[in-house]
Amino acid sequence: MGMRVKLEGITVLALDVPRLTNFYRDVLGFKVIIEEGHYTEFENDGVRLAIFAAPLMADNTNGHHSFVEERKGQAFELNFECASPEDVYVMYDDFVSKGATGITAPKVTSWGHTTGFFADPEGNIHSLFAVNPVTAENA
Repeated sequence: MGMRVKLEGITVLALDVPRLTNFYRDVLGFKVIIEEGHYTEFENDGVRLAIFAAPLMADNTNGHHSFVEERKGQAFELNFECASPEDVYVMYDDFVSKGATGITAPKVTSWGHTTGFFADPEGNIHSLFAVNPVTAENA
């Protein structure tokens, strides 16, 4: 049996760590457990979620140019699961009212979820979803 790796954490690289921290805390509801100006870590079951200053990552990688260049397009998506399809609609409206940018209002998808898309303050687009219950009509 070979060695394997496990996804332990996701670090969102940000140009404005305090602004993005405020969004993830105040809009998405994550509890901050470490906040150091250039680094924030949130309480989360399973996978560690953190924010780190992109320019400082250049320092860790011998000045790799990709950490200081302006990003174009989407590089990642965080998927936030709700308990029910009804919760998706309520939480989406709540997120947008608190400053998230609405991208696509929640709707029932062909893959069996109710899904909406929103952007955080740095323009990263994420999904909010719930698995639709199986009923006689869609079984």
